[in-house]
Amino acid sequence: MTIRKIIPLYFILNIVFATACWAQTAPALQEKTLAVSGLKDKVTVRRDERGIPYIEAKTEADLFFAQGFVTAQDRLWQMDLYRRVARGETAEIFGRTILEEDRRWRKFGFARVAEETVNNTSAENRALLDNYARGVNAYIAALDEKSLPVEFQILKYRPRQWTAADSIVISKIFDDALSNTWRMDLMKASLMDLPKEKRDWIFNPLSPLDVLLVGKDSVNSELRIENSDLNHAQLGTWDSELGTALAKAEETRRQSLERIGFYAEDLAASNNWVVSGKRTVDGKPLLANDPHLRPTQPPIWYLINLASPNVKVAGVSTAGIPGVIIGHNENIAWGSTNVGPDVQDLYLETFDASGKYKTPNGWETPIIRKEEIKVRKNPLSPETETEVLEVTTTRNGVIILEEAGKRYALKWTAFDPKNDSLYSFSRLATAKNWNDFKNALRTYAGAMQNFVYADGQGNIGWIAAGKVPIRKTGDGSLPYDGATNDGKWSGFIPFDELPQLYNPPENFIVTANQRTVGKSYKYHDLLARAHTVSRAKRLQDLLNANQKVSVNDMRDFQFDTFSVINSRFAREVVNLKAASEETLKLLAGWDGRMNADSKAALVADSMRSAFRNKIMTASLGAERAKTAFFPYDAAFFDRLIMEKRKEWLPKEFASYADLLKASESEAKETIGKQIGADETKWTWGGRGKLNFPHPLAVAPLIGGRFV
Repeated sequence: MTIRKIIPLYFILNIVFATACWAQTAPALQEKTLAVSGLKDKVTVRRDERGIPYIEAKTEADLFFAQGFVTAQDRLWQMDLYRRVARGETAEIFGRTILEEDRRWRKFGFARVAEETVNNTSAENRALLDNYARGVNAYIAALDEKSLPVEFQILKYRPRQWTAADSIVISKIFDDALSNTWRMDLMKASLMDLPKEKRDWIFNPLSPLDVLLVGKDSVNSELRIENSDLNHAQLGTWDSELGTALAKAEETRRQSLERIGFYAEDLAASNNWVVSGKRTVDGKPLLANDPHLRPTQPPIWYLINLASPNVKVAGVSTAGIPGVIIGHNENIAWGSTNVGPDVQDLYLETFDASGKYKTPNGWETPIIRKEEIKVRKNPLSPETETEVLEVTTTRNGVIILEEAGKRYALKWTAFDPKNDSLYSFSRLATAKNWNDFKNALRTYAGAMQNFVYADGQGNIGWIAAGKVPIRKTGDGSLPYDGATNDGKWSGFIPFDELPQLYNPPENFIVTANQRTVGKSYKYHDLLARAHTVSRAKRLQDLLNANQKVSVNDMRDFQFDTFSVINSRFAREVVNLKAASEETLKLLAGWDGRMNADSKAALVADSMRSAFRNKIMTASLGAERAKTAFFPYDAAFFDRLIMEKRKEWLPKEFASYADLLKASESEAKETIGKQIGADETKWTWGGRGKLNFPHPLAVAPLIGGRFV
């Protein structure tokens, strides 16, 4: 049989092997014709000099089949690891040391949620997922033991078949990384013993640097959501046992997500902005996006270009998920940053001796399911043993934390199998205008994102898309009494009432994890959480300073190193003369840029950190200060360093100048421990190296091969 006769079953690849195995050198450009069963027509894959695949197919079925095949060709072990993490199956390949992480994911039950989502999804989305899975499986079928990626060979196992549910379950990793807020509920509850004026300051989201997109702070919304008079405000009083349990739970989460690069707290600093053609040099809109997660090897993002008669889209996907998550087609471009609203609620459940729990209608029996977790006996042997985990679920959610006689249930939007976010991205791929863009996002229910938009007609826009629950009482920022209906979800913010802009008069839109809505916005209290405003403020300043921007300007903005918060802090230190003469001279001459060779950048950042620690320790006590976190941390300290409120000044200091001088001493001591006594080596870049770790880098016996 000639190649021409069987071409409908063939996959024609023109490949530059630039993304070959981590330990290999890329070979020269090659052209190959591969026989791949399952295609309906000819498919061409071309790779550029960086190894980025460009796929051309005559049907969408073949297009997404090819995407699955090519992604597996580059990232198969990463794909398998992702699904194992989300399903709670990593102990099967890594052993008992990782068992606690699997227990955590099994409690979530995402494997079951994903299966239900697949069964309930649209026929169109199911076909996309199945075609992608067929492509992955075609590649797996072509591998023998010697051609398996090196990780499989070392760990002595072979990947099982890929399924549509595997792609869905991987999307849940993004939910865990970007919408994990329940521990903040317990932290806020633990601070309820502070004086009210201090609580009001800590939980005030307003910052002098705010970059609001919708609403204003001078007018309050007619809908006010209050927590202060609710009984649930006192449910989570702090004790050391609960604090230890909370820290342990977060450490387990950190280890699990950090292994695959999804621990957002390490580098929670995503930015996007879009500029109208009225403000660009060539009259065309420009959109920039840098979604920051931890750099890893291989990276989370996977660049790809997809083309068929009905789909022409390019951008980034991630290993195991079909389509493009951030990118552009022939008509529109889009990008996203995290919003971070509270979509997780905790309920303190009351159980009796028989195991029943209290509800408004009496005592009910919880659902208890058993999860069988395979645990590898030896890192280099596939033999396993089975651990059984009992998971308890009440009407409010799964019991996620048990300590000090308290059992907390977790309710989370990610547990709803009707939330089918991947379908949104397939619709974005073919969107032609603003209305198509918005309609595509109507089904988006993942971690809430600031989606920015630009189109070929010169229009720009933004919408914060995602499902944000509305509670019967309160905003969900404190644990509820599970025996009442106070924390019952009555619905979600209606899609058409989500904050959004279209062609604003400023002719640009900036989002960078800041609070985007003012107090006059109806649902402000549900969307007020923010990571920081400093990056948004810097981008706003840069855009205001440039009446016309070019592509090169946009690139320069992305590489900008100016730190708004550290430069403001340094200026206050200098104004108060609150440091040694040497440090005052250093900070006075600093340009505010966090360049690798800057000593001032290191000193300013270290002093600000020491300042924060001293404030927190004095106000909360040493134990609570070690684990203290809350959503308005940056806004709080931005206000405090400017206003210097007396109630926050530790008693051992007569003034904020004295406090800052002590912070300088602590900062220099810390730097000395980190870098050494030789101050000529004290630079921002000298604090530490940026690593791109492989998940197996820390594995015993074999880790050295992956460093």
